[in-house]
Amino acid sequence: MLITTETVDIPVDGSPMRCFLARPKAEGRYPAVVFYSDIFQLTGPMLRISRRLAGYGFAVLSPEIYHRIEPPGTVLDFDADRARALDDSGKVPVAQFDADIAAALAYLAGRPDVDGGRLLAAGFCFGGHLAFRAALRPEVKATACFYGTGIHNGKLGCDRADSLERAGEIGGKLLMVFGTLDPHIPEDGRRTIDEALKSSGVDYQIQTYPAEHTFMRDEGARHDPEATDQAFGAMIGLFRGVCGTS
Repeated sequence: MLITTETVDIPVDGSPMRCFLARPKAEGRYPAVVFYSDIFQLTGPMLRISRRLAGYGFAVLSPEIYHRIEPPGTVLDFDADRARALDDSGKVPVAQFDADIAAALAYLAGRPDVDGGRLLAAGFCFGGHLAFRAALRPEVKATACFYGTGIHNGKLGCDRADSLERAGEIGGKLLMVFGTLDPHIPEDGRRTIDEALKSSGVDYQIQTYPAEHTFMRDEGARHDPEATDQAFGAMIGLFRGVCGTS
């Protein structure tokens, strides 16, 4: 499917939230995904996978997660800017991340080319936790969290997140993807998530791959192409099953 892309600014609490928007080129009303990056914001790997997802028939909105503390358009290098990215990721309160999520979803729901009844969420690493926060909202029908950090121990931004404690609020379907070689979400962390979701009655599935953290990032030594394709396919299957598309 052919796609088109653009940059949009969404106002949130007086601060423009710069976003990358990819969507099918053909006219229509499409399901939409708010798609969160890792701590480096909208890098090449994030833009490429956003475009790829749009090509499957989704409007994909990828926000800059540090729009309150970094200039619009800031992209952080995976190696050179690692310390800065880690520092930024610890500066934002959870309440502000939640406000950003609400603004992104409201923007999508208000677009004429989006079916506001078919809103979805996804994210990688730090953004996987943000996607989990999006899943707490009633309008989100399905969510894919790829190796989401901090979910098992409540670490998100500059204060503690009550994400697992609120898991029972998730009304849509949930896909949790992990690499078994990922030190950021070890086996006991994955077990904590599994037990919390099970006890909360969430409609969820967990998929694991013999892969490292950020294995879906298509640059660097950790990239696992086969695991990436399988995990991406699982997300497409989830989203299409919920949205009734093929």
